[in-house]
Amino acid sequence: MNTVPTITLDNGVEIPQLGLGVWQVEDEIVTDVVTTAFEAGYRHIDTAAAYGNEAGVGRAIAASDLPRDELFITTKLWNDDQGYDSTLKAFDQSIDLLGLEYVDLYLIHWQSLKRDKYVDTWKAFEQLYADKRVRAIGVSNFHEPALRRLFDETRIRPAVNQIELHPALPQDELRAFNAENDIVTQAWSPLAQGQLLAQPALQTLADKHGKTSAQVVIRWHLQLGNVVIPKSKTPSRIQENFQVFDFQLDNDDMAAIADLETGVRTGGDPDVFG
Repeated sequence: MNTVPTITLDNGVEIPQLGLGVWQVEDEIVTDVVTTAFEAGYRHIDTAAAYGNEAGVGRAIAASDLPRDELFITTKLWNDDQGYDSTLKAFDQSIDLLGLEYVDLYLIHWQSLKRDKYVDTWKAFEQLYADKRVRAIGVSNFHEPALRRLFDETRIRPAVNQIELHPALPQDELRAFNAENDIVTQAWSPLAQGQLLAQPALQTLADKHGKTSAQVVIRWHLQLGNVVIPKSKTPSRIQENFQVFDFQLDNDDMAAIADLETGVRTGGDPDVFG
């Protein structure tokens, strides 16, 4: 079994650099999907209240017999539940569905500027952290102004910022800002929902390394220092996405992938979504 490298968060917690995302994986099948991932070697699972599959993820965890301290489980607070008291209530619901005593990482799913509740929400996150119900707290889909406001108005800086990130949208400036502030960058939609995988440049690199285009892109993320959570329901692809630790992209390879930048998103713009 390949060993997944870890990145140490600012509070000393280690997060596996490769995990499985379960967005758009229905609850009735997510248990089998997560079980397949565990069998392939994954120990990092990323879910969210909005995905509607926390219960199924919890069933897979319970059935796995894996030691809890070997797992890294992330879930997220949905926009409708932002606010101090509603955050605490929503967390109780998530942890009950997961069947866990704690989660390893809890994220605000979107900055949701129109609600303007993320500061109060973050203060509830700080309380959950103080109560040791979460091992680390972070955000998702936050841009620099909202992050700076958290720095100014709260006590704890986010450990992670999970953002849409792939070769078409490498987010260089936001990744640099995260790094300057000891925030780990995590990539969602890391394969751009498959939209880039037929690109000739990626096909050429896949042929060069005897890998698939998806494996090349996941390797690119790892070498940039991103935490990456590719999603798949297909057992063969779940296994394939894990086989990325036996090759290395060189500087020319990384440059060829950098040329794929277009700025095109596959999901919502955090400044208007939520």
